[in-house]
Amino acid sequence: MFPKYDVIVVGAGHAGCEAAAAAANMGSKVLLVTMNMHTIAQMSCNPAMGGVAKGQIVREIDALGGQSGIISDKTMIQFRMLNRSKGPAMWSPRCQSDRMRFAEEWRLTLEQTPNVDFWQDTARGLIVKNGQVFGIKTSLGIEIEGKTVVLTNGTFLNGLIHIGEKNFGGGRVGERAATGITEQLVELGFDSGRMKTGTPPRVDGRSLDYNRMEEQPGDENPAKFSYTQTPALEHQRSCWITYTNEDVHAVLRTGFDKSPMFSGRIKGLGPRYCPSVEDKINRFADKDRHQIFVEPEGWNTVEIYVNGFSTSLPEDVQYKALRLIPGFENAKMFRPGYAIEYDYFPPTQLKLTLETHLVKNLFFAGQINGTTGYEEAACQGLMAGINAHQNAHELDSFVLKRSEAYIGVLIDDLVNKGTEEPYRMFTSRAEYRTLLRQDNADIRLTEKGHNIGLAEESRLLRVREKVANTDLILKELKTTKAQPEDINTQLIELGTATIREKQPLYQLLKRPDIEIEDIKKLKGSFAEFLNKFDDETLEQAMITIKYESYIEKERLMVDKMNRLEDLEIIPNFDYDRVSALSFEGRQKLKSIRPGTLGQASRISGVSPSDVSVLMVYLGR
Repeated sequence: MFPKYDVIVVGAGHAGCEAAAAAANMGSKVLLVTMNMHTIAQMSCNPAMGGVAKGQIVREIDALGGQSGIISDKTMIQFRMLNRSKGPAMWSPRCQSDRMRFAEEWRLTLEQTPNVDFWQDTARGLIVKNGQVFGIKTSLGIEIEGKTVVLTNGTFLNGLIHIGEKNFGGGRVGERAATGITEQLVELGFDSGRMKTGTPPRVDGRSLDYNRMEEQPGDENPAKFSYTQTPALEHQRSCWITYTNEDVHAVLRTGFDKSPMFSGRIKGLGPRYCPSVEDKINRFADKDRHQIFVEPEGWNTVEIYVNGFSTSLPEDVQYKALRLIPGFENAKMFRPGYAIEYDYFPPTQLKLTLETHLVKNLFFAGQINGTTGYEEAACQGLMAGINAHQNAHELDSFVLKRSEAYIGVLIDDLVNKGTEEPYRMFTSRAEYRTLLRQDNADIRLTEKGHNIGLAEESRLLRVREKVANTDLILKELKTTKAQPEDINTQLIELGTATIREKQPLYQLLKRPDIEIEDIKKLKGSFAEFLNKFDDETLEQAMITIKYESYIEKERLMVDKMNRLEDLEIIPNFDYDRVSALSFEGRQKLKSIRPGTLGQASRISGVSPSDVSVLMVYLGR
């Protein structure tokens, strides 16, 4: 009935979709197994993609030849570039998505991808012989052969849903949990644990009073995620902001005795940076209000996502508290919020390729590895799909370094540091974030994607054109000099110092007050020259100029760390002799006993300053 597949992907969430698409587009014969064909790429939580650090990940997925950026562009209803007031290293694209259109677009994309087959069923177990996986077993009793298997089970492994004192099995509300795989993996020698996540209630947008809220429109000139020619966003839907208050908090507290989180019925740890509303009230008792983001779920639906009100309290308490939020006085609830517990496998059991150490050709990606977030799952799925294809065809592994991508940071963190709570990506986790900007993901990664057969030739040609044009602009800016009489009036208007003698435009652009748009306003042929280039290339040139010294400094740090990556630390090294080490860093180093300085740098709790101190000491 079934052929032998190169790659079998179990689960069709964000990780599974990217894994299937990547392996198929690289030439593998792929089977995507899902419990429900109608929930492929379901946005189980908030209908949005990107955000701080997450937006950088989506652009990296796109640069490598993945699909999340393209699908986000096609289905977004609002776009905002976050952190515009900060430096370019912090700029983070984020879009509000049409939940139904996003899932539909993913399904259509996969259906139109050659080499992808589908099977609606539940994977109950793996076919494992002599430490190697050879396929899967389904709930229908079918055995399907595969050279490699990628598990992207999300929250479905022994999933347990909690609403107040009620709990029932499920991977999402209305969908059953998956059983059998955890038990088999534990028998094979894997360690497993439990984690928790949650979601807020959904409400009827027709019942809300938006006059009592703050409007949050999208950017005036919305950008995109994908470097391809995806359609521009011409119209946008606004989001809204409101706040909880002491009355809301008082009602929520009445349900604390029935809270599964406080009563101990939930054993798994939840995401630290996305706590439930009851957890916020409990942990931040000094705050008299918390922000609520009111987010539409699509162009045409009236369903609203109440971001910031994630909860597992009894539904009657949720409803009563909701109606005390400004603008929610007459709110009608579509369904209550809930918490879900599920199994995960500590990712220290994986290689950097996301293949497991214990079972050859078995890969884990997404929440099974202890991460949270669509973007974190999608990039793991992409990398697992790539490496499953490589293994199936006996090709070299594909791994990204921490200095090459946020994806590299995420996977390196998971594999070398592990996680005991849902892992979320932040810009602060990356040492080289001046190099790992959202604007240059294509320059960093498209050639790598093309070399492994994922990114198309047209993408590579476009990147090379962008690089060549940027270099051309920089060359002209260095050789073209501004005369004092031509520019001083404009400099005064910009509130920056005038010049006494002619100066290269390149040098003037290093000033924080001057943008490339200001140079384009100058009279003469040079302004006409700049007008030949698109905004993306001009922005690339401007960032290169303004951050030249910082970029060079980070490149030197990368070179230094690459040279020291394999610098060995003797097994019995006495860390107590190095007095400048932090207390936590010393403790972790004594406990884990890293073999190299590179490994030491990736231990949770060992700071960059600890690594520098150790580097100097070892150098002596």
